[in-house]
Amino acid sequence: MSALDPVTLQVMLGALRAACDEMGAVLVRSAHSANIKERRDASTALFDERGRMVMQAEHIPVHLGAMPSAVAAVLDERHEPGAAWILNDPYRGGTHLPDITVIAPLFHERELIGFAASRAHHADVGAVEPGSMPADSRSLDDEGVVIPPTRLDDDTLRELAAQMRNPPQREADLRAQLAAGRAGAERVAALIERFGLDSFRAALEETLDYAERRTRARIAELPDGVRSASDVLEAAEGDLRLQLEARLDGDELTLDFSGSADQHDGNLNCPLAVTLSACYFALRVLTDPDVPPCEGAYRPLTVIAPEGSLLNARPPAAVAAGNVETSSRVADLVLAAFGHALGQGTMNNLTLGNDEFTYYETLGGGQGACADADGPSAVHVAMSNTLNTPIEALELEFPLRAVEYGLRRGSGGGGRHRGGDGVVRELEALAEMRYSLITERRRHSPPGADGGEPGARGRNLVNGEELPAKAAGTLNPGDRLRIETPGGGGHGTD
Repeated sequence: MSALDPVTLQVMLGALRAACDEMGAVLVRSAHSANIKERRDASTALFDERGRMVMQAEHIPVHLGAMPSAVAAVLDERHEPGAAWILNDPYRGGTHLPDITVIAPLFHERELIGFAASRAHHADVGAVEPGSMPADSRSLDDEGVVIPPTRLDDDTLRELAAQMRNPPQREADLRAQLAAGRAGAERVAALIERFGLDSFRAALEETLDYAERRTRARIAELPDGVRSASDVLEAAEGDLRLQLEARLDGDELTLDFSGSADQHDGNLNCPLAVTLSACYFALRVLTDPDVPPCEGAYRPLTVIAPEGSLLNARPPAAVAAGNVETSSRVADLVLAAFGHALGQGTMNNLTLGNDEFTYYETLGGGQGACADADGPSAVHVAMSNTLNTPIEALELEFPLRAVEYGLRRGSGGGGRHRGGDGVVRELEALAEMRYSLITERRRHSPPGADGGEPGARGRNLVNGEELPAKAAGTLNPGDRLRIETPGGGGHGTD
């Protein structure tokens, strides 16, 4: 039984959520890059002193499920008040290199009581390709500066920023992450002052147990048995197969990806933390999306991904696309195994830049229909939860002109309930720049369910000429790049 009465526990839950939300607001409002301040490609969470995630803000799913691995990477280090840590190494707690994590230890009277962590996608981390999201990377070294778990002080911050494009902006965004950590520390300190350290710790324990109980209860409502699904990723050299067997046994779920493709020479590889993150997201969708988002909710889940496979790659495999595209497919597989129509299944990653600027965007598309409703249109689906860059901000800050931005009408799959429509976004270059496209669902459509039709495949074009799913090149002034994102699958027959 809980050491706290239900009312106090709910007050604590609300306070923890609010603390994470405030951390996110501080980060977004303090950042300088459009990628964070406009698109809000950043996430925040709180952890206890054992490295267990006790609360997260509802930010970017692929960030948050993987962030516990980052905290675990620094857990055994020597911690001191005011001394933060930084990392982006995908094989030591990161996801892909542009996602930089800053971790601030939390203290009460010089006793370590937890951690405040933030992860943000930085507009550049020093790769040869501007924006550091190369479509054709073959190893981690091709993707930018690799940061192992490192104590973050002013000298380290400036040294790292100097290795990346636009150092003042990189430094400002990192300082925004430090500010987010301080905001988290202040809110936790206020909670302890109000309720006492013992009650605070009891609340963290009960939050984890409460989330576990709710998740187990919902899993137990699903029929026991084995479900399976398979799909492919669209690599340059051909399709890469992913396989899932989902086993339900009472109040526990096992997701077994044995039989999936081995890691490959491109960048669709996932570190295990990313695979886990996608599975955590799918579990919440299938069970109880309103459960407190914390480690306790994931205790009933076991994930099997053989080492050396595409979903548990070994260093120094490239991972730029694994974090964004393969994670989307992992979530798709789990949802498909349980009979769901699928959404666009891609983040439609677009990177533009030169020595003067870098611009990164993920584009929304169609979501799959449900058994009782059409799928929403023009939304970020599954592992992404970012906003778009507003046209006004885009044209003000970058040498780009928006030619068209609107719904891709009719791209959703038909059925008793239609899948959502994708979007069309066409940009004209006003200066010479490089482009890099990392996309999916260009060869294979998002499938429907229960007889529903698939959504339309996406398309990438430069000056009207269609490009493959993964492509890079140079835009000259006047060139136009057009992206038509996929629609979602339909559900049921007409």
